Amino acid sequence: MAETPPEFLAASLKGLCPRCGAQTLFAGVLQFSKTCPKCGLNFEKFNVGDGASAALILLIGTVFVALAIIVQLSFSPPFWVHIILWVPLATAATILSLRGTKAAMLYLEYRNDAGEGRTG
Repeated sequence: MAETPPEFLAASLKGLCPRCGAQTLFAGVLQFSKTCPKCGLNFEKFNVGDGASAALILLIGTVFVALAIIVQLSFSPPFWVHIILWVPLATAATILSLRGTKAAMLYLEYRNDAGEGRTG
């Protein structure tokens, strides 16, 4: 292909094909397309799996636990305030970040020619 591949951040945030840069990576909100209609790259061969979800849960969980501790030590609210505040915020943050994280993992698999069962 004569086109230059997209940069990592742009491809992740915009859902761009890692080969040609067309905005064709997603068929739905979080579902990958089968192939890129522009360059023909098969997205089904990549195994993003639950890696994006696990990474986000660990990262967002750490941030929100730290914030909950700060709120508890500063204001001492009742327990129900924490439930009403942190559960929806953490859920929304995870869902909103998942698309970009899945795109980033697919991009990295493509760029690093990652595959199952290979040690080097």
